[in-house]
Amino acid sequence: MKIGFHTDAFNSAYWSFEKCLQWANANGVHYIECGLIDGVSWIHGLGYQPHVALYEDPVLLRRKMEGYGVQFSQVDAAYPLSGLDGPTRGVPYVLKSIAWAAQAGSPFVDTTDGMDKPEGLTEEQSMDLMKRSYQQIVEVAEAHEIVVNIEPHGYFTTRPEYMERMLTFVDSPWLNLNMDMGNTYIAGQDPVAFLKKFSGRVAHVHVKDVSESLAAAARGDQTGIAVSHCALGDGANADNIRACLAMLRDNGYEGVLSLECEGAGGAMIEKSLGWVTEQCADLGIPLD
Repeated sequence: MKIGFHTDAFNSAYWSFEKCLQWANANGVHYIECGLIDGVSWIHGLGYQPHVALYEDPVLLRRKMEGYGVQFSQVDAAYPLSGLDGPTRGVPYVLKSIAWAAQAGSPFVDTTDGMDKPEGLTEEQSMDLMKRSYQQIVEVAEAHEIVVNIEPHGYFTTRPEYMERMLTFVDSPWLNLNMDMGNTYIAGQDPVAFLKKFSGRVAHVHVKDVSESLAAAARGDQTGIAVSHCALGDGANADNIRACLAMLRDNGYEGVLSLECEGAGGAMIEKSLGWVTEQCADLGIPLD
């Protein structure tokens, strides 16, 4: 397996994407995941946001990343596709992201649904809307040979019965799952059981712990965590993470374990990096 991280970790530190590349290089991490911005943002333009705008040339960026010894594990285009604006805003954003990712050297594009039941739609209407959206998305993904992942992060995707249907919206190897251990847990699911159900569809993994206090206050009421303010191994989800790592090992997963937690300028994510590395060593998981 390989270890990477999501640049969300450094949102509150107001780092630039290049500073994240520097952190990766300094800590021997060779895989990075970031959000994509479709347009111009003042905070990004001033260098205070660790994500990448689609107006940046993907080939030149890929070459810069190579200079740091870093490559994309995935790019995040997770605008909610379950609401009424999913087809008008989400789909064009994802399609643009797919073409950009192909040039930037990212094998995966991450997608998801909204946190709440969509206003003005029944569950079945929303599912039908997303099915048509993913049919368009996967057609373009196949053309560019980019895998589109669905991440459990919202009202539908954190429920196994709906995720199962979503993964069959299109019969294609270009549609798979981005497993998120923290989102499934905070949504009230058992991350180990969730992973077991979809183990054959996992293409990318988010490793995320949940603080004891957040778990006590919000488990079962939320569907996702923007950024976990808890180092991996320090929270209520640590045993589940370890069990998921063992299952991934047994299933032959060789992809990226993308760390998701508050970076706080580096300290918390560095602790998380050390903990995951130790768990992999204890479980006999070789790291590339």
